[in-house]
Amino acid sequence: MKFNCFTKFFHVRKLFLTNFKQPRSLLQFFFLHSRSEPKLFTMKIDTPQFRSTFTPEVNALSELFQKYGYGLRMAGGAVRDLLMDKQPEDIDFATTATPDEMKKIFQEEGIRMLHRKGEAHGTVTIRLNDKQNFEITTLRVDMTTDGRHAEVKFTTDWELDAGRRDLTINAMFLDLDGNLYDYFNGKEDLENKRVRFVGDPDYRIQEDYLRILRYFRFYGRIAVHPDNHDSQTLEAIKKNAEGLGKISGERLWMELKKILSGNFAKEIMLRMIDLGIAPFIGLPESPNTVEYADVCNRAQPMKPHPVTRLTALLRTEEEVMAVHSRLKFSKYDRDLALFLITNKDVTGHPPLRPFIYLIMNSKNKVSDTHEWCCEILKYRGDVCLFKELSEWKIPKFPISGHVLMEKGYKPGPKMTEIMTNLKTQWIESNFKLTKTELLDSLDKNIYGDHL
Repeated sequence: MKFNCFTKFFHVRKLFLTNFKQPRSLLQFFFLHSRSEPKLFTMKIDTPQFRSTFTPEVNALSELFQKYGYGLRMAGGAVRDLLMDKQPEDIDFATTATPDEMKKIFQEEGIRMLHRKGEAHGTVTIRLNDKQNFEITTLRVDMTTDGRHAEVKFTTDWELDAGRRDLTINAMFLDLDGNLYDYFNGKEDLENKRVRFVGDPDYRIQEDYLRILRYFRFYGRIAVHPDNHDSQTLEAIKKNAEGLGKISGERLWMELKKILSGNFAKEIMLRMIDLGIAPFIGLPESPNTVEYADVCNRAQPMKPHPVTRLTALLRTEEEVMAVHSRLKFSKYDRDLALFLITNKDVTGHPPLRPFIYLIMNSKNKVSDTHEWCCEILKYRGDVCLFKELSEWKIPKFPISGHVLMEKGYKPGPKMTEIMTNLKTQWIESNFKLTKTELLDSLDKNIYGDHL
């Protein structure tokens, strides 16, 4: 069915009056909904990847929704992956059933429901046969938005739900008979490796400013050229970059990590900085882009941690802590960034020795420090030394505080000094000194009144 401007208006008006009691103004609703003229494209797929998604749990879920008369389709990433002949890691579903209707079904059928955090926005999470989790979300329309969150109204109209999604490649549905429903040329965009907003980029970004980072994340996953963006999209991103300041650090970091570990991480981050995004995600006004580009080039074959790439944009511990304050790093990520800033220029002879000292004398988990030293070598682009250190098995120091206490030493600064001296001897012996030999050396030294 095709619509001109006037018939489209009355079509949306009917949907509007049918589904919503107190939404925003009709004119505003019509304007937002009609930003991109939908034209339904359908086709059927029957690939090995699609057929392999039908686990006993998926079949049971399909039969359950058929039994109660509600529509159920795959949505989002699973559809995108299947169209790219990839096996989806997770399958999310969309449905015409409301959360209350779903909960009633699952309670009657004795199906376990997990956390309830998503119910306000229509998502119910279940676990079937104690094997597979599913997120099932009611079709909805975003009625009001503030750039971070949306007030939603539930609907039974698949087109309306597709129209509120961010990117065309994420706005497709696939039913369990293999029928694809594509309202915004998502399949064509996917085939052309093109990342495009549903409708006007300016409006879509203003609904949720995190969509700026989502755009770049999916660009890294889909595009084949490192920096071939639509000019209108870049203009909208630059205009709305300040809106990222409203987004929580945790949400920002979740997207940034994927950008930094994805394809074209160098070009995408440099483009983001060029568009003025840096200050709103915790980076300094003038990030170290030259160092960043060099590190990306050097480290690429070794798949560096996203923090390693990000740290290349920073110069000081203060800048690390500023980014941490904004993005809310985990303790591991924060300590990795600080470790890189402090130790990235460490040298010695033989070249592996300074890293071994850092690992064995670390106040952090030895295994963590081992990983962080490997990240330094990725940062430097030292492939050979990285391979050697990554394969190095951490030996266990044969002396413990308990052993020294049995020898009559009391816990305190003196015991710490002795332990450090013994460990240094052990490392310098290339870890060959035994517990007995170390204790013999202890007896030959004078450490004062320790008893």
